[in-house]
Amino acid sequence: MKLWILLGALNGFMAVGFGAFAAHGLKARATPTDLAAFNTGADYHMYHALALLAVGWLAAQAPSPLVTMAGWAFALGILLFSGSLYYLGLTGSRSLVLVTPMGGTAFLIGWLCLAIAAYRLA
Repeated sequence: MKLWILLGALNGFMAVGFGAFAAHGLKARATPTDLAAFNTGADYHMYHALALLAVGWLAAQAPSPLVTMAGWAFALGILLFSGSLYYLGLTGSRSLVLVTPMGGTAFLIGWLCLAIAAYRLA
């Protein structure tokens, strides 16, 4: 439980920082397309930071392997999805473009695991 709340809070902090960097530091250097990709990474980073907080809450209510799997899937998704979009926005390089859908898949797995874990509570 503590791990997921800590990771959620730290990732929320980072998402705000990356979003601010995009608005103030990257805007003048990146193409509009690359800036949009970076911002998408920051948006999904924040959504899944909040999801990690939900994992922490559910882990406190009813710890289970599914809740743990959801947490790790969200963390991996942030790294792969948001990380690859941050890289694209910073460098303009599309060398990690194939990593992005893997991160999206990790997000989907996390949401499915969280939903099943919550359903089993009832």
